[in-house]
Amino acid sequence: MTLEEDRTPFDWETRFRDDDTPWERGALHPAFLHWREAKAFRPGERVLIPGCGRSQELLAFANAGLTVTGADLSETAIAWQSEQFAAAGQRGDLVTGDVLAWQPGTPLDLVYEQTFLCAIHPRLREAYESALTRWLRPGGRLHALFMQKDERGGPPYGCPINVMHDLFPETRWIWPADDEIQPWPHPRLNGKPELGAVLIRR
Repeated sequence: MTLEEDRTPFDWETRFRDDDTPWERGALHPAFLHWREAKAFRPGERVLIPGCGRSQELLAFANAGLTVTGADLSETAIAWQSEQFAAAGQRGDLVTGDVLAWQPGTPLDLVYEQTFLCAIHPRLREAYESALTRWLRPGGRLHALFMQKDERGGPPYGCPINVMHDLFPETRWIWPADDEIQPWPHPRLNGKPELGAVLIRR
């Protein structure tokens, strides 16, 4: 079975075209603001947002001096990003298509994981973790927001922290201490928390 055949039948393009996107915050994520305030993002670094949608963080990274790539299956979402970048006079690499088949020309310094992991079917998670290890340089960072939910199914699919520890094993990833993993409630998803964690690729 190919990755494309294994994808959820969820029609992302229609959802963006119809503006039916309840997962969008409509503002910069508070975890992003927290990390930016802590000087976690440095000018000149190369960053990818997989499944970027209409994330405002992509342009914010560019405005902070990072070299940005955003990827999404939705042409409508990528067109929106292109308009935002043009209006701001900024440049970014915008990719329409399956990011799991993408490879950067130079290893990345960080991946900002806000909505991709909870959007893909859990059968694709190991392929995503493998892609992350290809994309990131040793010492590169995964800024992850792990969606927590009790309901079965998705998207969004729940990302329980014990399952995430299995997906991102200590042999390939350095995890933060438990007290450094912070919950960020999602105001448009009934307050479901996203656990913010920065993992380092070994």
